[in-house]
Amino acid sequence: MIDLMLVDDLALLRKGLVRMIEADHDLQVVRQASNGQEAVTMLREMKAAAQPLPRVILMDVRMPVMDGISATAVIAKEFPDIRTLILTTYDEDDYAFTGLHAGAYGFLLKDVSTRDLHRAIHAVADGDAVLTPRITAELINRDRAYARHKISDPQARQQLDKLTPRECEIAGLIAQGLSNQEIAQRLTLEITSVRRYVSRILDKTGLRDRTQIVITWFQAGMSD
Repeated sequence: MIDLMLVDDLALLRKGLVRMIEADHDLQVVRQASNGQEAVTMLREMKAAAQPLPRVILMDVRMPVMDGISATAVIAKEFPDIRTLILTTYDEDDYAFTGLHAGAYGFLLKDVSTRDLHRAIHAVADGDAVLTPRITAELINRDRAYARHKISDPQARQQLDKLTPRECEIAGLIAQGLSNQEIAQRLTLEITSVRRYVSRILDKTGLRDRTQIVITWFQAGMSD
């Protein structure tokens, strides 16, 4: 069972999201908050009381008191095991890239289908990054441009040099935008093996998540 927190200032929207989410019997909404500050305070109180924390947070962007981007940054720092998925009405690059930089694991629009929402939550819970197709393409294009117009970053190259050939191969597939399931199918591996490889890649490189693997891959000039 994956426990979730919903953070949105619109109670009616939260109510609708609960219905969508809990149509998947492996998902349950355990906490709700109406703004980022309320969410952070709630998490701190849960931690102090030794209560189980949510595994995934669905976070709105525009909210009073504390917006979703600011809250995501605080949560990523204080609760690194919680994965935040930005859910917004606005398909704008600034929200996506600022959210990812703050520590979000994904970015989806609020008109997402129930099926795609379920898939995204499961993927984020498993450590995958989830982005809209346009944002994924823009992220990759930006980093390819970085690699084309600048000398490869020695620090990024050093981070990847720590990897074994198999880990480097998997990092390259992540940079291509493949999910754990797609990598498992491509390399004829068990999904659990791929997850272990991804965990080792993150541990060895000191990177936070899959999005940073993509960025580091292109900054190191590995796409050439």
